[in-house]
Amino acid sequence: MSRPQFDPATYAAQLDEKKQRLIELLAPFAAPAPEVFESPREHYRLRAEFRLWREGEDRHYAMFEAGDKHTPILLDDFPIASARINELMPRLKAAWQASKVLSFKLFQVEFLTTLAGDALITLCYHRPLDAAWQAEAEKLAAELQVSLVGRSRGKRLVIGRDHALEALQVAGRTYRYRQPEGAFTQPNGEVCQKMLGWAFEALGERDDDLLELYCGNGNFTLPLATRVRKVLATEISKSSVNAALANLDDNGIDNVTLVRLSAEELTEALNEVRPFRRLAGIDLKSYEFGSVFVDPPRAGMDPDTCELTRRFGRILYISCNPETLAANIAQLSDTHKVTRCALFDQFPYTHHMEAGVLLERR
Repeated sequence: MSRPQFDPATYAAQLDEKKQRLIELLAPFAAPAPEVFESPREHYRLRAEFRLWREGEDRHYAMFEAGDKHTPILLDDFPIASARINELMPRLKAAWQASKVLSFKLFQVEFLTTLAGDALITLCYHRPLDAAWQAEAEKLAAELQVSLVGRSRGKRLVIGRDHALEALQVAGRTYRYRQPEGAFTQPNGEVCQKMLGWAFEALGERDDDLLELYCGNGNFTLPLATRVRKVLATEISKSSVNAALANLDDNGIDNVTLVRLSAEELTEALNEVRPFRRLAGIDLKSYEFGSVFVDPPRAGMDPDTCELTRRFGRILYISCNPETLAANIAQLSDTHKVTRCALFDQFPYTHHMEAGVLLERR
């Protein structure tokens, strides 16, 4: 993980720069001015991972500038990370400094925290983990009041839960999420809530059905499902699918059918190119899709999936890469126009930004 250039005094200027960049990217499509959703200036990042750098008998949290893996930046705290991570960092370090069992061959530490106050720590080792390690780790987890995961090659030992518990507020309702260790979660919780609220409002109250691609752990699925008759959602990651199913059950949402397929495979299924056993018992023709929601990886939608979304009257698109978003919009612009646009500052002090658009059929 490279170190961002943290300077709260520059926040307003860097956010305006991102806004102008998004406006320029979407100008060819006559997009309206973006709604801008700010981040907290510090303690906004709920996830963090650190390599450990050894000096003598001591190990220190370390990060590196992009492209330089040989010059460590040693850290005692990390202002962009959540207050919970900053509270845990010195206590965890003191624990491994005091215990050879915990520190031996330890090379990486990962923190996952939530707005709800939960925390999960992953310790990564270049050695097998044994009963002595587990006994020490159990004491440490109890002392820090966290769940703890130990990882070594091909092995994982879990103390407590293998997921963190989150609670997010959308339109006056609290949605509860299990966020699995090692799976993707939105790093900026406060901005994530704003994204969910914007998507909820942009979708609106509907009397038809929603297709969702790349649903992850159900982050958007839960609130959006309350706006439509029913949802067909897809995700390829098995751990994310399992988390999404648990999250749907935990929140009492029963109008979602979730299928473990890639977006490309679902495109083939809807085009009747070939059947899929995972769709057995699901009548695709029973759905009356009025909208499609997509939150693809940085590469954006592949051309065939992009063509699939053209079928729908409304395309709600969340993007972590506005360049590929613009390329996808270019493919769709002859049939759809951008009617809403938003900038979500998930990653302050970096060039990365999250954007959202609503495209509606011309």
